[in-house]
Amino acid sequence: MAALLDVRELSVAYGKVEAVHKVSLTVTEGTIVSVIGPNGAGKTTLLAAIMGTLPANGDVRYQDEPIGSLSVEQRVGGGLVLVPEKRDLFASMTVSDNLELGAFARARRGDRDIARTLEEVYTRFPRLQERRAQLAGTLSGGERQMLALGRALMSKPKLLMLDEPSLGLAPLIVREIFNIVSALKAAGVSILLVEQNARAALQVSDYGYVLETGELALEGPSVELASNPKVAATYLGQGAGESASRNALDGAPPRAG
Repeated sequence: MAALLDVRELSVAYGKVEAVHKVSLTVTEGTIVSVIGPNGAGKTTLLAAIMGTLPANGDVRYQDEPIGSLSVEQRVGGGLVLVPEKRDLFASMTVSDNLELGAFARARRGDRDIARTLEEVYTRFPRLQERRAQLAGTLSGGERQMLALGRALMSKPKLLMLDEPSLGLAPLIVREIFNIVSALKAAGVSILLVEQNARAALQVSDYGYVLETGELALEGPSVELASNPKVAATYLGQGAGESASRNALDGAPPRAG
């Protein structure tokens, strides 16, 4: 399959401190690729650099074209969309207004298919349709994540980058969010997934990378990473975190190849 996103030796520094060091990764069309690692490993920084919100050194190619000189708006217009960790919703605006803002770039181009996309989003997220007149700031954590995903889908992304979509959510809601992620792949959206919940990420993804202190430590098919002794001991080990992850994924759909 063709590479949708190809990142080569990407480095990001905050002053003299290098947060990401020569990271290379590839997302092929029609796949979910996960990046797992501990808090502070540089995962969010990596996504920000790919999206163009942080300056970086290295080569980032999207659809086989270099995008280092493109603005964030141009990247979004090309179908590269990020759902940030903090979700960045407009709390004082309604659910429907937040969703419509997700299609702003399409509206400026004169796209007349936005209403149809909105109906598709409501079909995928019935709860958002029920709450379409409600202020975004009054939603629950799971509903806010659904709204962030829905808003991103309004831009008709080819590659959706998700930064910690399970952060702060109860296990049952985590399961629902990852079911949605799997469904998006089935609908033809390629996904780059950054997650601390390694078990959940590896279960839904096709290929995975392990990021530690800004550098890639391991990579491989997700099923192989999940059985790797180092990954199992460090990220899938015994304890409360494992129990919560297991509960979150009980009943989740198997990963598609």
